[in-house]
Amino acid sequence: MELKLPNSRVGGSSETVLIDTCQNSIQNPGATLVFGEIHQLIEVIHSVGWNRIGHANSSCGDNMLEKVADNIWLAEGDLVNFHGFAYPTRSVIVQLAGDNLWVWSPIQLSGSLQAAIDRLGMVRHLVSPNKIHHLFLSDWHAAYPEALLWGPKSTIEKESELNFEGALTDSPPPEWNEEFDQVWFNGSKFMDEIVFFHRASRTVILADLSENFSNEFLRANWRTWQIWLAKIWGIVEGRGYAPLEWRFTFFDRQATRAARDQVLAWNATQVIMAHGEWQSVDGHSYLERSFSWIR
Repeated sequence: MELKLPNSRVGGSSETVLIDTCQNSIQNPGATLVFGEIHQLIEVIHSVGWNRIGHANSSCGDNMLEKVADNIWLAEGDLVNFHGFAYPTRSVIVQLAGDNLWVWSPIQLSGSLQAAIDRLGMVRHLVSPNKIHHLFLSDWHAAYPEALLWGPKSTIEKESELNFEGALTDSPPPEWNEEFDQVWFNGSKFMDEIVFFHRASRTVILADLSENFSNEFLRANWRTWQIWLAKIWGIVEGRGYAPLEWRFTFFDRQATRAARDQVLAWNATQVIMAHGEWQSVDGHSYLERSFSWIR
């Protein structure tokens, strides 16, 4: 069976997605695909401009901080429009030694959010975990010009007008190696990601390696055909996978398995992701399930 995406999804012209391939991935998330299938699917994703994000109308209310453990808070942001798909945004703020603040995946900075953060300490680090989590870095750096900018090489290359520190890899920099471990998922040439582990709270922090949308969120914000795709892709509660098109590009399976094993070895209690329902308990079990596509 094939699905025609509407023109609003694919830059003015209809494109065909290989839904047979997608359906097979639900039943066997580690299935091997032939190169032609992967190439066609990625071409469709590129045609919708995967790397560009715009704003959508907010349904999230004021940006407030939620304390989830000692020295770690969440900030829930507005929805953004990812080419017709409404995505929630979330930032993690961690208080390091000396009241220095580490801000992961900065969301849109409002006056109320800035005031709440300023009460916690001084923003010293602004962290992009992958190349599509960069939208508000410039605004935050303008508000906190003394803060250091961090990201993998792919983010640094994309945001070339900003002055980043050295590219993040598997080894945490001295600025936070007392509080964090980190792993670099670089088995895909399409996109890499840095995954963090806050040791004191036993919290794993992911951006897009796990998306975990609830039925309630999808019904409120996505169209019927979009909800159907979310289930095909496995980015819903009960699976919590990385997006399907990204999973297809992890050709270096050995490196990907090694990165997965490092994350699982942390034996996390909590798992926080950028998009979807974060996990306050049973984090290790959640990660085993959400990484089950890695074979």
